[in-house]
Amino acid sequence: MTPREMLRALPVLAHQMPSFDPAAAPAEPAALFADWLGEAVAAGVDEPHAMTLSTVDADGAPDARVLILKDLDAAGWHFATTSTSAKGRQLAANPRVALSFHWREQGRQVRVRGTARPADPAVSRQDFLARPEGSRIATLAGRQSAVLADRAELDRELADIRARLAADPGLVTEAHTVYTVVPVSVEFWQADRDRRHVRLRYRRTDGGWERELLWP
Repeated sequence: MTPREMLRALPVLAHQMPSFDPAAAPAEPAALFADWLGEAVAAGVDEPHAMTLSTVDADGAPDARVLILKDLDAAGWHFATTSTSAKGRQLAANPRVALSFHWREQGRQVRVRGTARPADPAVSRQDFLARPEGSRIATLAGRQSAVLADRAELDRELADIRARLAADPGLVTEAHTVYTVVPVSVEFWQADRDRRHVRLRYRRTDGGWERELLWP
């Protein structure tokens, strides 16, 4: 079987999917997102807080990777990364980003477009100290996306960081940064087996949020 034949044979939208009435949607997108996230958690969706963060590099070429949503509030969607990493440098040069959530089991997607703003350093330090030990050790190594010549070098570096952290549990790297994505548009996509998908977009205006239905 060729890759094309294999792909064409795979089922699409094979799950039992919830209904979505856009007329009953709240006035602001964060409230609807919180509802959908809660429903995804209750339905047992694997890692519903995983999201794709898309940025552009210095040449304008797109880049994407999967991160974990840290928080959601009236200010926006929050995530954390190292400011010295490739994505951290891209954010410093161009803070316009897109977030994508895909809850496959429910046939749902959410697309967020906006600007990523770094939080107060105290917030980032608090977030870093709340992270699991393995995550703190990896971040303290501080060479994310750099070329690794030998896995043994990584093991030595992590062992050294682990010893430093054991001696100083409050050790923090200033490069660890929490970012808030302040949205300009948020689209909610509910799949339908008959391809009558429901797409509701919230678009920020001077007067608040405007809601509009989109063609599937």
